[in-house]
Amino acid sequence: MTTALQQLKAHSTIVADTGDIEAIRKHQPQDATTNPSLLLKASEIEAYKPYLDKAWQYAKEQSTDAQQQLELACDYFAVLIGKEIADIVPGYISTEVDARLSFDTQATIAKAKQLLALYDLEGVSRDKILIKIASTWEGIKAAEQLEKEGIRCNLTLLFSDAQARACADANVYLISPFVGRILDWHVANGMEKPSDPLQDPGVQSVRSIYDFYKGHGYDTIVMGASFRNTGEILALTGCDRLTISPALLEELAELPANTDYLLSGANDVQPKPEALTESEFRWLHNEDAMATEKLAEGIRAFAKAQQDLEARFKQL
Repeated sequence: MTTALQQLKAHSTIVADTGDIEAIRKHQPQDATTNPSLLLKASEIEAYKPYLDKAWQYAKEQSTDAQQQLELACDYFAVLIGKEIADIVPGYISTEVDARLSFDTQATIAKAKQLLALYDLEGVSRDKILIKIASTWEGIKAAEQLEKEGIRCNLTLLFSDAQARACADANVYLISPFVGRILDWHVANGMEKPSDPLQDPGVQSVRSIYDFYKGHGYDTIVMGASFRNTGEILALTGCDRLTISPALLEELAELPANTDYLLSGANDVQPKPEALTESEFRWLHNEDAMATEKLAEGIRAFAKAQQDLEARFKQL
């Protein structure tokens, strides 16, 4: 029997959404992604304590300022986990910029380059790294500049068409539109959970973005993310990439293949629309209550995870 996971791998690039190195070894994805929440979970695994110790020792050697030590230790811990993952996956490892910099273009650029410098220290080439940045206007502008310098970026916390359009305008390498969090918002606001994944608003959002990109000839890769169930994933079969948690990868490996939802590219590519201005972007994004709330909530959650990771270092 062909499994759903095997079929997905035939049509989409599978990315592991985890900081658990053993899970990545087991599932052998093409790429892997981490975020502050996943790194915080990794920091609580006893096997990864040596990474915490090494990062903390390095940070104390580089600075005497307490806050700088904490920030550098978190960055280096992310890189040490990323290095181990990069040694396993043949493709990219995505490493995220501190969410507290989401509204500061220049600070985001500086942090991205610092992360790459730490990867270089560990012998990992920048062509294995995607810098993960929140899809604020400031984050998108930072990614635009980084891409011009040959630094590839993964724009995350993406919920709106305005964010997707601005990322394409900026020629970013990859976007991570969130599926499950969109469904969460609609359910919290009175929607019944759909029995048909094609009626899932998160699935509909990603399929719409995918069709827009392919229909206008954008090169930016669409990577569906933040899944709540296997139905959402199967309904995006054929999407460029899908980043999936180990638990859902396990479920997909037990399900039979299903060809009902296969995405297809556009037959007739249309001219690209004019690039959004900052004011157009902010207005269109503001008009989407779900996207406005989920972006802000996501930034707060990732910032909290970063602060909790810093607290772990304070205990060493």
